[in-house]
Amino acid sequence: MEPHEGRRAAGQIACAAFVLVCMVSCAHLAPAGPSNVRITVGGNEAGPELPPDFIGLSYEKASLNLPLFDRGDTAMVNLFRRLGPGVLRIGGNSVDRTSWDPSGPGLRHGFVAPADISRLARFLAAADWRIIYGLNMATSTPQATADEASAAEAAFGDRLVAFEIGNEPDLYHANKLRGPDYSYADYLEEWNTDARAVSMRVPGADFAGPATAADAGRYTIPFARDTRGKLALLTHHYYRANGRSPSSTVELLLSPDPRLSALLRALAEASVSQDILGGFRLGEANSFYNGGAPHVSDSFASALWAIDFLFTCAASGASGVNFHAGGHGPGYTPIADDGENVREVRPEYYGMLLFSLAARGRLTKVEVRGGNPSLSAWAVSGRDGSIRIVILDRDSAGDVPIDLEVPTTFSTASLLRLTGPSLEAETGTLLGDSPVNPDGSWEKRGEERVIVHNGSFPIRIAGPGAVLVVVQ
Repeated sequence: MEPHEGRRAAGQIACAAFVLVCMVSCAHLAPAGPSNVRITVGGNEAGPELPPDFIGLSYEKASLNLPLFDRGDTAMVNLFRRLGPGVLRIGGNSVDRTSWDPSGPGLRHGFVAPADISRLARFLAAADWRIIYGLNMATSTPQATADEASAAEAAFGDRLVAFEIGNEPDLYHANKLRGPDYSYADYLEEWNTDARAVSMRVPGADFAGPATAADAGRYTIPFARDTRGKLALLTHHYYRANGRSPSSTVELLLSPDPRLSALLRALAEASVSQDILGGFRLGEANSFYNGGAPHVSDSFASALWAIDFLFTCAASGASGVNFHAGGHGPGYTPIADDGENVREVRPEYYGMLLFSLAARGRLTKVEVRGGNPSLSAWAVSGRDGSIRIVILDRDSAGDVPIDLEVPTTFSTASLLRLTGPSLEAETGTLLGDSPVNPDGSWEKRGEERVIVHNGSFPIRIAGPGAVLVVVQ
């Protein structure tokens, strides 16, 4: 977190200005044209610096009842580490149905014990990740919540980003946790009571929230205002649509969501206006809620969606995104598991991995001319002086020739391709001609090298797929 509020506010204002450019340029979907696609990278518009732990995963608190997060599970440790230093969020609906058991043996359904927290802490150290830790508000007591927070703070140490009290309070009535008259005012009173109890046991505790499911207008935005000075991180959730709806298709997933830009803008404005130093984070997100849309959320299309979604959130000033995960059903989860072991690396994980390879620096302007609405591009000015360009093509009509223009100071480029048999394919995803194996291993192959002549060079992309171009 930036310790100087003035510098952080200025950065957020610059970020807000860049979003306007980025909506037109970075992810521009250009009209069709007869000539080759021309992509131009560079310009005076400076985008936001991407936090090194932008990538995150979100798991149900009930996952702590399983031997899932263990430092001895080298496969899970390796898969986390491969994404870089990230943030794990423990929460979900089960957070408000999981009770603190200070003397319990651990690995017990419906409870979390010191042994569970210690095991998770060791896993985080092995994976080099940090954590947003969810606490039960709906069915616990302030004293029990504070006791659990104290144990968590002792175990996690500086890997603890913040405590998140409760989950999706705007759905408490629908989830039968509160009555039909439950309101935001009731929630705020409960949250303040629990936050005071935690702060007494953990002086200086950082809080994230409100972990709202959807109602930003009546929960998230007022919460940012009403907890001014208490909140380290503003959190909200996002899903494209209902996974049980027949309309939740590959086509819907890959089409622009008109709600998303307005939501991100509102969250950015709230975090800036209320001086929330950690900004805002989509603490739980994925393709479709209710576990995802079968054979859509686990298809190759989810990899391409994840890349665009992550860059869109980054360009809007988000400090990170946590993809909800866990289980092995035919819906969303980047890493499929049986509760004990990794069973499969899903296409969505490949999208996260490509993003992590690209998102090492500051977003920069990129313009797309020609092509068709299935093409989009993002660019990052690297901390090492390179520029990383990600080009996505959601069409499967054939090769697209592209003229790529970069500053003339660059002389060479490398290309790493993300490929899949089709948008609907659930297997066969490759990054750099190689799969990411269930044990977390990945051998990068098929990297192409090209020479840059006077700041220009041709490439081709065959959809559906993506390519990471690194010029240096």
